[in-house]
Amino acid sequence: MRAVAEIGYEAPSPIQAQSIPPLLAGRDVLGMAQTGTGKTGAFALPLLSRIEAADRRPQILVLAPTRELAIQVAEAMQTYARHLPGFHVLPIYGGQSMEPQLRALRRGVQVVVGTPGRIQDHLRRKTLNLDALKAVVLDEADEMLRMGFIDDVEQILGRTPVGRQVALFSATMPDAIRRIARSYLNDPLEIRIKAKTATVAAITQRYWMVDGLHKLDALTRILEVEDADAWIVFVRTKTATADLAEKLEARGYAAAALNGDMNQNMREQTVEKLRRGALDIIVATDVAARGLDVSRISHVINYDIPYDTEAYVHRIGRTGRAGRRGDAILFVAPRERRMLKAIERATGQQIERMRLPSPADITDRRTERFKQRITETLASKDLSFFRGLVEDFAAQSDHDPVDVAAALAFLLQETQPLILSMPEPGVSDRKDSRVDAQKMEAKGRKRKGRADSNGKDADMERIRYRLEVGRAHGVKADNIVGAIANEAGIESRYIGAIDIHEEYSTVDLPDGMPKDVFRHLQKVWVCGRQLRMTKEAPEEGRKTLTRNAKPARKSKEKRNVSKARK
Repeated sequence: MRAVAEIGYEAPSPIQAQSIPPLLAGRDVLGMAQTGTGKTGAFALPLLSRIEAADRRPQILVLAPTRELAIQVAEAMQTYARHLPGFHVLPIYGGQSMEPQLRALRRGVQVVVGTPGRIQDHLRRKTLNLDALKAVVLDEADEMLRMGFIDDVEQILGRTPVGRQVALFSATMPDAIRRIARSYLNDPLEIRIKAKTATVAAITQRYWMVDGLHKLDALTRILEVEDADAWIVFVRTKTATADLAEKLEARGYAAAALNGDMNQNMREQTVEKLRRGALDIIVATDVAARGLDVSRISHVINYDIPYDTEAYVHRIGRTGRAGRRGDAILFVAPRERRMLKAIERATGQQIERMRLPSPADITDRRTERFKQRITETLASKDLSFFRGLVEDFAAQSDHDPVDVAAALAFLLQETQPLILSMPEPGVSDRKDSRVDAQKMEAKGRKRKGRADSNGKDADMERIRYRLEVGRAHGVKADNIVGAIANEAGIESRYIGAIDIHEEYSTVDLPDGMPKDVFRHLQKVWVCGRQLRMTKEAPEEGRKTLTRNAKPARKSKEKRNVSKARK
């Protein structure tokens, strides 16, 4: 219940309201419900409440059709069970090395979430023991049927203990799924949830696919460029509201948190500040923003994707009210694509993919605002004293008055430069990240001793680093180049060879990386994975890539590196 309150759930979704009581009572359930209706909470919350944390054997098995869904369900279960001491959940899927899975199983886990094929592999190896299993969940059974897993599913069910509880969820109920229900479920309660289509015609909906750039940096770009009055930024947890609001304030935005820990008086004061323009951004949880109606709110940003489609509709309903137009932007990690499709079905609208504002876009926007400030000052202020000051200075120093005005404009914009250079404001919390990166580049040049004929340091000495993201996670060379360039302040021309493998990648970077830059890059997220960067041990006789080095064969990923740098 503590976890549920922290997540911000206020009332159960229809599938949760109908599934939780029978599952708590130990009854089998056959549920028909679409993705995005809150199915994970419907089976996870009641089944987790019956876990015996002291028993390190698998007690719940969840079968999912895809790697992405298995990870999503495992993460949700970890969130729900955050206050259960000694709890462990393990996602198991193909395309991942067996060894980490085997180590986790040997240590002991109470919940296993996996794809049928990989679960079968472990059963054949006798590395997965189902003797203590209390419940089995078949999530999106019709998808498993469509993908050809149904025979594996039946074989797995056949190896589960007699008397275990079964919950089967499917958007449709084809004959093969009905047959499994008859064969393996014991007098199930059948639940049907009719999909609702919500009309949000007054709201323009867009999404950004989280890719190669930290979400906070993407958010600050959007805040700079969008023509907006006031914003609500939705996150999942109360802690995240305070954290994100604080980071936005540090970047010069009038932002505040709105969450369930605030008393009614504080909440009303915050909303009133937003209403009168003393605040421009509210960072809120779902529960804190219910019923909020402020006419200034023109934009809603779903910084964290909601757990179900109903919450999404409630969120974006904070704008576009009473006949006004509104904008809603959704941040979507690669593994959250399924929820994006579910939201599109629930709203009856296709959500348009947006292009993140570029540094040039931000420069143009800042320049427009600067010119507008000049226009307003010329129209509303008495400038006679200042005009005389400029004329006297120009006459005494023999400078053109236009050059004097340009120097004054330069001084005025120093706190927020009009011309945006990389890395942009918000890319790093460290003020000196750029300086550190330049020191690193200089160190690499000094060790190697020369630059190429174009002035580029292609002959720089580099170190090879391993990144824990690979082809299986959807990463491309441009994702890696973009993340390192933005987060560490290293110009793309200094980033050497990139090799992308199935489960990891390698990249050559200038020798002499400062420790704080290295620690920061370890925590950077790319394609839904933390880089967890480590230095690779040099191979015997291996030399780092230089201008004269000729690799024997270029992979497709390497051929794309130069394109990614551009």
